[in-house]
This record gives sequence, structure tokens and C-alpha cells, in this order.
Amino acid sequence: MADDPELAERVRALLRAVPDVVERRMFGSLGFLVGGVLRVGVGRHADHVMLARVPRSAEAAALVEPGVGRAIMRGRPVRGWLFLQDEAVASDDALARRVRLALDAEA
Repeated sequence: MADDPELAERVRALLRAVPDVVERRMFGSLGFLVGGVLRVGVGRHADHVMLARVPRSAEAAALVEPGVGRAIMRGRPVRGWLFLQDEAVASDDALARRVRLALDAEA
């Protein structure tokens, strides 16, 4: 895993107005927790640059978008979590949408 300071700063900027945000190293990434709940993880891995929560109601639609895949942890798919590749967060609008969904997801 390698840090991605540029992507982390873009996420940080989107979360500036959100109360109770804490940054913490976890799962080989820089985690952004809101109210003590992990919402987004940023870090360059072999198959993704970002881990993000997603509301279950939006998960199926998100999974058909380019650069989006179901998160795999310990070899198993995890519902309610997405792995995002560069293309899924390339534009500011796309990243903002991903962060909004992560904030809206069930804790």
C-alpha cells in the first residue's frame, strides 16, 4: 500500500464541513471516520485507491459503474463496501458523489 496524499486532500476538503471527522491509519489506508464510524479509506493498493461505504439501496447501481467493485476483505466480498479505482474518483463530481454516498450509508 502506498499513500495517496492528493486523493486524501480531496476527501479532506469534502469533509471539512462535516462534524466529528477523525483521520486514522487502518487497514493499510488512511481512514476517515465520522462519529466513530469508518466511512472512507484512502490508499493505493493493487486493485483500488479508495474504500467507501455505500448504502445497500445504492450498491447494485454503483457496482455497474466503471472502476467500482465490491470490497473484498480476507478473501470474501463485503456488502455495503466498495473498492474504487482511479477512474471512479477521477473527477471532483465523482469523488463528491462517492463521499456523499459513504456518509449516507448505514453504520
